[in-house]
Amino acid sequence: MAGPQGAAGPIGSAVRSVGLCVKPEAPAAGDVVRRVDKWLGERGVEVLLDAEAGRWLHREGFARGFVAARADLLVVLGGDGTLLSVASELGARRVPILGVNLGTLGFLAEVAPEELFDALERILAGEFRTLKRLRFEVRAEREGEVLLEALALNDAVITRGETSRMIDIETRTDGLPMATYRGDGLIVGTPTGSTAYSLSAGGPILLPEIDAFVITPICPHTLTQRPVVLPRTSRVEMRVLPREGTGQLHVDGRAHCPLERGDVVRVACCAEPAEFVISPLRSRFDVLRAKLHWGAG
Repeated sequence: MAGPQGAAGPIGSAVRSVGLCVKPEAPAAGDVVRRVDKWLGERGVEVLLDAEAGRWLHREGFARGFVAARADLLVVLGGDGTLLSVASELGARRVPILGVNLGTLGFLAEVAPEELFDALERILAGEFRTLKRLRFEVRAEREGEVLLEALALNDAVITRGETSRMIDIETRTDGLPMATYRGDGLIVGTPTGSTAYSLSAGGPILLPEIDAFVITPICPHTLTQRPVVLPRTSRVEMRVLPREGTGQLHVDGRAHCPLERGDVVRVACCAEPAEFVISPLRSRFDVLRAKLHWGAG
């Protein structure tokens, strides 16, 4: 990928089709979906609906992967969980995503419902800009057999599962021994994920423009095991050594699989980032202050 993963650039004015993806069973979604569909239709823009949007409009809806493969812009109505789900459906295609917050925190969904139509007006005029957010390719294997393959926008997390014992995780970077982490688990987080579970576990905040990611131990057995920031070119390999029972792999909190002793989890940065429309109304630090009360006394 040319340039830093957080570099911004204009969408352009050639938005002929918009994919509309909606958080399931969101009470506030129905009215917004109907208004967006009408507004875009009046401007000659094709609207592609996911299954939930189709349900609200009583029209045919499609799988999100189908919508993402054909739309020039994705409008996602929901919260961060919905955005993570949609980002996982993009594959290698870089289609801009406009997140509209219908949830509670909405860290990724920067645009409020009352700002939506102004944002769409600017996008159709080619005035908005986008931010590239790094993604991971995550692969879990057991004796050469693939257990799970997934894309992550936030993080890949290995935990000790239901056992009360610690888990040991032998970790290598670029084929070289790094450390054996002992504790409740390990988080490998993107800059986007640095403000999620990793932050709660004591990891640093990485701004989306930073071309790096972070490894954060969860409740480490020794205080010498601290978070480490690695360049995006690094490849991480983790061999799981639960002391009893099994461990668990969680990818963005949505894809999961059990891990047995000796299983290997590999994490590498995806060649293609996810591309999010950024609001001109607030900066990165405005978002941190508003959503996480960052810097408050």
